[in-house]
Amino acid sequence: MTALEKSIVKALLAKGERNQDIHALINYQRTPTVNFGRISGVKKDKKIVPATDEQIEFYKKRKQSFDPVTGLNLYDDERLIRAREAMILAVTIFNSSTYKFKTGMFAILANIAWTYLLHEFHQRKDGSILNADGTTFALSHMLSRTDCPLSKGIKNNLATIKAIRDEVEHKLLGRSDPRWLSLFQACCLNFDKTIVELHGRRLSLQNEISVALQFGKLQIDQAAQLHQYDVPQHIAALDALLTAKLTEEELADLEYQFRVVYTFDSVSKGSAHIQFLTPESEEGKSVHNVLQKYKISDELYPYRPGEVAAMVSKKTSKRFTLSDHTDAWKRHKVRPAKGDKTNRTYCIFHKAYDGYTYNDAWVDLLVSELTKPAKPGDPGNNGDLFPPKKAAEAPKVAIGIPPVLTTLMAPGKGQS
Repeated sequence: MTALEKSIVKALLAKGERNQDIHALINYQRTPTVNFGRISGVKKDKKIVPATDEQIEFYKKRKQSFDPVTGLNLYDDERLIRAREAMILAVTIFNSSTYKFKTGMFAILANIAWTYLLHEFHQRKDGSILNADGTTFALSHMLSRTDCPLSKGIKNNLATIKAIRDEVEHKLLGRSDPRWLSLFQACCLNFDKTIVELHGRRLSLQNEISVALQFGKLQIDQAAQLHQYDVPQHIAALDALLTAKLTEEELADLEYQFRVVYTFDSVSKGSAHIQFLTPESEEGKSVHNVLQKYKISDELYPYRPGEVAAMVSKKTSKRFTLSDHTDAWKRHKVRPAKGDKTNRTYCIFHKAYDGYTYNDAWVDLLVSELTKPAKPGDPGNNGDLFPPKKAAEAPKVAIGIPPVLTTLMAPGKGQS
């Protein structure tokens, strides 16, 4: 027993309380528990000073402040309580039909939830979460530390959500809520997985928030195109820039963005029609590999080069020619001079007519480059939107896939 517990026991014994009652009080929510022999040992030890009435009152109040489900204490586990409640609020607000500030509030509250969770990790590990100037560790700082307990996929997910949160502080988001659904879903699953790994199964949020019901059904083709509509230009540009920073493997990571797989299969009426798989499971790894290899439908790349040039000119109010477009795909290494080895984040090759088409992410990236504030040496400062560069100076752009809901179709008898 601790010194405080011994003094409490000594005082309660002096007040005439029974051994079994004292034993039950000391052991409530205590890990590990103590046996009756410890109580007897305190009784015989005359060196122990009894606790004051105020100490006894606070000790009992603290013992009454445990949550019976999670085991968290209001006095001892405040950060973990706040972390869980911030994530619950983030999901509740996003799922509610009452609120319109969904994306902004989720990004803000999720950032708070993860900050508290990692603060608790470092407090227990090193005993301090303070910087030299007295401020507490920022989430970005904890993600960059070598002792960060999170995987690369989770850190990429949180870095992207933080970028969205920063954008909320200065600009309107329009109806961009569906655009980052996969990121937010992954954030929720990652949070629950991490808090359970660090602090035990009792802290899982699955009992508080599990499945959200809805009155409308979502068609597969609608889901694939959902991110295109009612999104401000600067938000589309932000999305393109965030995607461009990640490799294909990082974008395909289920801890970065969540995916739903639809398949045709013969099932009984009692079987579930949607299955959620963890990335670590054998089924999850199998699905992950399929998603990485699956070729996205040509319908998601509807624009020919001339159409891209026209759209970029219209959205930026700047002259953008086919020659500029050629310089752009060469500079970003979006496609080869000839062949089908394209960067599918932006472009695909059509063997039937030996040509290339591009998607909205490519248009958004070009628009973002032409509308961002110019700096010395940036393209556009000398009147040339995409000046040619030497091969050794060409910027390296990560290869990825668009953050859309990917569907996998296979022959079968029924749909699940």
